Amino acid sequence: MPAITIEHLDHYFGRGALHKQVLFDINLQIETGEIVIMMGPSGSGKTTLLTLIGALRSVQSGSLRVLGRELCGANEKQLVAARRHHGYIFQAHNLHRSLTALQNVQMGLELHAEISRPEMEERATRILERVGLLDRADYYPENLSGGQKQRVAIARALVGHPSIVLADEPTAALDSHSGREVVNLLHELAKEEGCTILLVTHDNRILDVADRIVNMEDGHLTSQNGRAVANPLNSVLQSTRSPM
Repeated sequence: MPAITIEHLDHYFGRGALHKQVLFDINLQIETGEIVIMMGPSGSGKTTLLTLIGALRSVQSGSLRVLGRELCGANEKQLVAARRHHGYIFQAHNLHRSLTALQNVQMGLELHAEISRPEMEERATRILERVGLLDRADYYPENLSGGQKQRVAIARALVGHPSIVLADEPTAALDSHSGREVVNLLHELAKEEGCTILLVTHDNRILDVADRIVNMEDGHLTSQNGRAVANPLNSVLQSTRSPM
């Protein structure tokens, strides 16, 4: 079963005179364990699509199935349940300034009510060790470098053993060396966990980690390479152009 299947998805912002379509007939399939990078200009709809897949927004039309769950028409309770299977890495790492690195990682388990507080701390400690920051467990974000903050963000995303990791510009604020280290670490740990990764980036230096690259422009998926999913409309158009 594919990890993510999107069919004829549209999305709109605003109402009345401000009503605007931002995603147009999105069709995309991502296989379990696949690493897909999404590229495109700022404002092209990449982050909007990522938040829909991550169940952070309600799907308005079309079909969006994540791990077999249909998110179009899902209520808030169903969206929260879907989030338990996702790990998120944000552009600006989004660490809580008032929490230590260890406490920030534990936040990745807040949706898992079945896990006790001692177990949360144990899991967070183990994943911090895996990202090489056990000696920084009691440090606050202001005392961490940019690369270290993103390592904490990766640990927070993976501590709950998610099936899918969604990363929005994870190297945007990093130099080339730190960016490469962060992406290599994410790639290594996610492969160990068997995660599917969808990563939004402008960073051409990290494209080599992808199994496939998709491009978004003005709310349209304009091209896909690698193991792309054929658009049925393209097949029809090609057949009409074939010689009789």
